[in-house]
Amino acid sequence: MNMEPKDFRRNKAKFFLFVPLIIALVSTVVMLLWNAILPDLLGTKHINFWQSAGLLLLCKILFGGFGFGRGQSGRGMDFKERWMNKMGTEDKQKMREEWIKRCRQWKKED
Repeated sequence: MNMEPKDFRRNKAKFFLFVPLIIALVSTVVMLLWNAILPDLLGTKHINFWQSAGLLLLCKILFGGFGFGRGQSGRGMDFKERWMNKMGTEDKQKMREEWIKRCRQWKKED
């Protein structure tokens, strides 16, 4: 896809405008929810905007979330789709045997 410089500048400007706006909006929502629910429920302290932004960043680091709808492209296909359409009979039988073997292993340990 060959983008003209004008289009690229426009998209870049939108990116640098909307991403901080979205981050600020989500941080505000987290702050408001935290302050409305957790102090009464768990006895925690109220947090400010920057603490909620830091909490979001910490969650991103620890849990790797915030995909914003970027599907599973590149991470393999859905298991059900693969089982129904892509796997042959032999592959399905190998999978069943492996699961039976693993389930028996757990049963023995109990």
